[in-house]
Amino acid sequence: MNIPYRQIRAAYTEESITVYQAYDPAIAAPALAAQRFVPPFKRGRMTWIKPSFLWMMYRCGYATKQGQGRVLAIELTREGFEWALAHSCLSDRRDMPVRVQWDPERDPRHNALPYRSIQIGLSGEAVDRYVGEWTLSITDLTERVRGLHTALREGRDLTPLLPAERPYPIAEALAEVIGATRE
Repeated sequence: MNIPYRQIRAAYTEESITVYQAYDPAIAAPALAAQRFVPPFKRGRMTWIKPSFLWMMYRCGYATKQGQGRVLAIELTREGFEWALAHSCLSDRRDMPVRVQWDPERDPRHNALPYRSIQIGLSGEAVDRYVGEWTLSITDLTERVRGLHTALREGRDLTPLLPAERPYPIAEALAEVIGATRE
């Protein structure tokens, strides 16, 4: 399969897209209870969302890394997600409320793949919109993630257990803004 070098792949519906974050239980538990991010979550800090489940597993070590013991699936409005992309710049610039970064996608064992996955950093107005407008639901995936980690250590194939991610459709102008590629 020929996968474009920089392409957003995600689980999504007509109305929403799922992104992932990992937090300490002190932040995750109140967010789950409120179904939005509330203190001690700090709106003043940049927060990074990841549409790629496997990249999130690489980042949090299947919920084993310090401060990342709870993995959350955040369902966002597609309208909000696309606002974030439209108001972004590449991570080496600092003049927009959203920064995008393309890192190597990962397989279940954390090996780098030959194509990139997007990470989206929200700050300022974007964090306020994320918390106040875009979040539709927050689901705790921690036990599922731990089960995947166990299955991986047992040598099982994780493919049928992973979220179904597919290319996320974006307009050509938006692809240019974020540096996505078609081939």
